[in-house]
Amino acid sequence: MVADHASAAVGRVIGAGQRVSVRVPATTANLGPGFDSLGLAVSLYDSLTVETLDGGTGVPGQDRLSFELSGEGAAGLPRDASHLAVRAMDAAFARLGYRRGGLKITAENVLPHGRGLGSSASAIVAAVTAANALVPTADQQDRQWVLQLASELEGHPDNVAPAIFGAVAISWQEGPVYRSVRVTPSPRVIPIAAVPAVELSTETARAMLPSSIPHRSAADNAGRAALLIHALKDEPAMLLAGTEDFLHQRFRAQAMTRSAELMDALRAEGFAAFISGAGPTVMTLADGADAAQRAADFIAGFGTTGGTATDDAEYSAGIWRVLRLDVDSEGAKVEVHRR
Repeated sequence: MVADHASAAVGRVIGAGQRVSVRVPATTANLGPGFDSLGLAVSLYDSLTVETLDGGTGVPGQDRLSFELSGEGAAGLPRDASHLAVRAMDAAFARLGYRRGGLKITAENVLPHGRGLGSSASAIVAAVTAANALVPTADQQDRQWVLQLASELEGHPDNVAPAIFGAVAISWQEGPVYRSVRVTPSPRVIPIAAVPAVELSTETARAMLPSSIPHRSAADNAGRAALLIHALKDEPAMLLAGTEDFLHQRFRAQAMTRSAELMDALRAEGFAAFISGAGPTVMTLADGADAAQRAADFIAGFGTTGGTATDDAEYSAGIWRVLRLDVDSEGAKVEVHRR
């Protein structure tokens, strides 16, 4: 949860007359066995543009804030200082020794909210990256700094790391410090997302996890996570075995029954499917274009030709929004325009 830093803001006011645009990819976390440690950036993007305005006082609550928001979830999101992106920017400015003056923010949301595709991580990464780009060059920090603050604000690094660096991110924590290394997957790996019309909060999904698991399950999971990295880089034919999870998916299944059914059906057909992040999106990592097409066709027909989802009107034909994506290899991209 991102705290409200505005009331405690100190430091110099950000200079007017600047414009920064940031594009951040969607991410799929866990990848099966990599709970809270593995993530992959995919080619679906949110964008955030921030312009600094004249006449800012730097006094919290008194500066102009214009917020134009469109796209996914726009109708239900705030357009004031309570928005996640503004709170994340305020946190970044405060850590850098600055505070915002007047701002005009334009956000275009493409990532579905509450679906396990990293929408909150994208907003945080975009905001922290923008804030870092708006301070004077001498005070700007590197992407490791962005990773640290964004992970603190998000609560874990599995989504923010690939959103920042692109490709596959392996992340871990050393005391209070978050770390991540980037792995480039084989070009044969093609992500296919099956996005349902229903949402599921991360908090709800996490609340279903047990406080402990058997040692055997932990050992099995470690082996699959290690195999997954090999499969992603060098041998995509091993993705089905590499994405098998022993830690979290079966415990969360009752909160996303239809997604669990689709995942199991895909895996029974030989596709490397898993729950994306906290769900309920189902992600499949296909080995090559032919497999990607077969997986997409299977998902598109699942509501009417397969599975038990046919007994639920909400999961009839068309419930799964099928997205054939690419691996994003760049991560967050920023453009800076100064007057």
